[in-house]
Amino acid sequence: MGKYRVNIDDLNEVGVSAILRACEKFDVVIVDEIGPMELFSEKFREAVKEVVEGEKLLVATIHWKMNGELIASIKKREDSETHVVTYENRERLHEAIIEEALEFLSKTALNKGL
Repeated sequence: MGKYRVNIDDLNEVGVSAILRACEKFDVVIVDEIGPMELFSEKFREAVKEVVEGEKLLVATIHWKMNGELIASIKKREDSETHVVTYENRERLHEAIIEEALEFLSKTALNKGL
């Protein structure tokens, strides 16, 4: 993990509680990032798993080297899309993600009869 480290206590207190609060109150849950250091936290893994198993839109950045059961569960969601960030697309990639998110939320609203 090189020169970086994660403070597990802060991740559990701030990050995990933010994920759970977003899962409870909002239609979209954003997690930046799911990487090797974050996965040292069992509470973080459980919070992300809760989102994955729910019906909320999850927008997450995942470290490109990551794999395992949690990552596989994210990628196999029916609504899962993978975007690889490159030098060429990094300035406009957010536009595609926003468009896909709005389409997902529109479909969700229609399914709920809103």
